[in-house]
Amino acid sequence: MQDEVAANLNLWEGWAHLHMHGPGYDVEGFIADPAARPFDRIISEVVGEVTGKRLLHLQCHIGLDTLRFALGGAASVTGVDFSPRAVDFARSIAQRMGIAAEFVESDVTALPPTVPEEAFDVVFTSYGVISWLPDLEPWADSIATRLAPGGVFHIIDAHPFSWIFDDEALEPPLRIAYPYFSREPVYYEEHGSYAERDADFVADSYSWQHTFAEIIGVLVRRGLIVRELREYPVCAWKAFEFMEKDADDFWRLPADAGDVPLMFALTVEKPAQGARESV
Repeated sequence: MQDEVAANLNLWEGWAHLHMHGPGYDVEGFIADPAARPFDRIISEVVGEVTGKRLLHLQCHIGLDTLRFALGGAASVTGVDFSPRAVDFARSIAQRMGIAAEFVESDVTALPPTVPEEAFDVVFTSYGVISWLPDLEPWADSIATRLAPGGVFHIIDAHPFSWIFDDEALEPPLRIAYPYFSREPVYYEEHGSYAERDADFVADSYSWQHTFAEIIGVLVRRGLIVRELREYPVCAWKAFEFMEKDADDFWRLPADAGDVPLMFALTVEKPAQGARESV
């Protein structure tokens, strides 16, 4: 998978530039008034209070959510991303805002010693992250080893069932275009980005399907305990061309397009030292 991952890195290097300077992420607006651009409702509900907690944000991109956690009272925040350009941008934003945050350039499946083991009360990742990983086993290792005893991991992402549908169709109904159980990478020629849809940018991308059983299974096999699982009929980005934006700035399918889960949120906990609990 080295060639596919290298192609994705090239893509995210380009997307980092687009998102740092384009209107989609509105970086300058965030720097000027971060309180006016808080977490959305789902992240707030799932993660909850972070005051005094040590937080690790995986696949943090240019770091805006990482910095939101810092502004929310986290004792420390560390963001990790494999894009050097994204990490540089994240560091520059933190410096301009005077926020103490650490950003580490690394593949999340092979974290370096600078991201110490059992050092974090919360590990978090969200929105369009898991499909970029060809293998979830080392990803789960990174999560389990970095969580402190009693710590929790939250993931909010596209529902794996939603990935089987044709995302290039211009109108309903939903049509199955991709297999649910395939382990082969899916190739796209990306034009613009999810946040800058009209940008003059073209690059290759590869994504991988992961079933619900795989996502939960890799975490449970490392001794993590499932605390909560939620499913949502909304998406944080325009996954299908015919979606409609709701009052909370989430995207929904129109009434005649069907009723399927579009995102999920999963929270798992690392048992406290000495604790014995069945899953």
